[in-house]
Amino acid sequence: MAKLVGAFCVPHIPLIASQPGVANKRQFRNVMDGFTRIRSRLTELKVDTVIVIGDDHYTVFGPHCLPSMLIGIGDIEGPHEDWLKNKRAPIANNPELAAHIMRFGHDHDFDWAVAKSITIDHSIFIPYLKIVKELEGVRMIPVYIAAGVAPLIKTKRCIELGKMIRDAVDVYDGAERVAIIGTGGLSHWVGTEEMGDVNEEFDLAILDMVERRDIEALTGLSDDFVLQTAGNGALEFRNWLVAIAAAGQYDYELICYEPINQWVTGTAMVELRAVSIHSGS
Repeated sequence: MAKLVGAFCVPHIPLIASQPGVANKRQFRNVMDGFTRIRSRLTELKVDTVIVIGDDHYTVFGPHCLPSMLIGIGDIEGPHEDWLKNKRAPIANNPELAAHIMRFGHDHDFDWAVAKSITIDHSIFIPYLKIVKELEGVRMIPVYIAAGVAPLIKTKRCIELGKMIRDAVDVYDGAERVAIIGTGGLSHWVGTEEMGDVNEEFDLAILDMVERRDIEALTGLSDDFVLQTAGNGALEFRNWLVAIAAAGQYDYELICYEPINQWVTGTAMVELRAVSIHSGS
């Protein structure tokens, strides 16, 4: 049987690829060290498949097509954005497990949108570039949720989605060892006059809620409050919710937090060390 053995939350800041040098050198090193720690942890856990939760930015889908939740079950390539300064190339999927998660979801009242081929944007490409690509033989399943632009997926539905993904992995007949990564955030304003601001107080409050696994507080955050307090980019905490729910009971480890104004984002990485699901066994 497959096992969900790891859960993480990481940034997907496009400037990590396109303009890494604009960040403060100490903060940059701390973030890069964080990616290294996650890669080492995935190696330690013998992970062979990573499910990455991202959100579109009117890049992959655009206003003509806005799926609430989508899973890529076939060919993957990336990045979509040329300005990420990485040549577009194929990325290895785990199509059998992805199709199983799709079918399991459909059987349990989750109306997945499905991509048989997809070109991923920075929300999934940055974690791929800095984590998955560096790990030999590790494949990636991309999942997009509506966390970036309206209409937004409900926060409680994100919790349900994470639990469903965990349950789907649990009953898969394969021997895969799976990790899930929620991406994005924390505080940042995209395309507004506040762009470049970071609300450290908001970021630390979110991290505290995650540490305490206060799902009620996290799902109780209104969109209006998040927009006013931490910017439109902070709505991406929904991606984190999927990974949090998939992890079940966990021990929290803060890998790093840096308020990086030059990257216009409150930048955090955490590991959710599973207690109730398979841990490192």
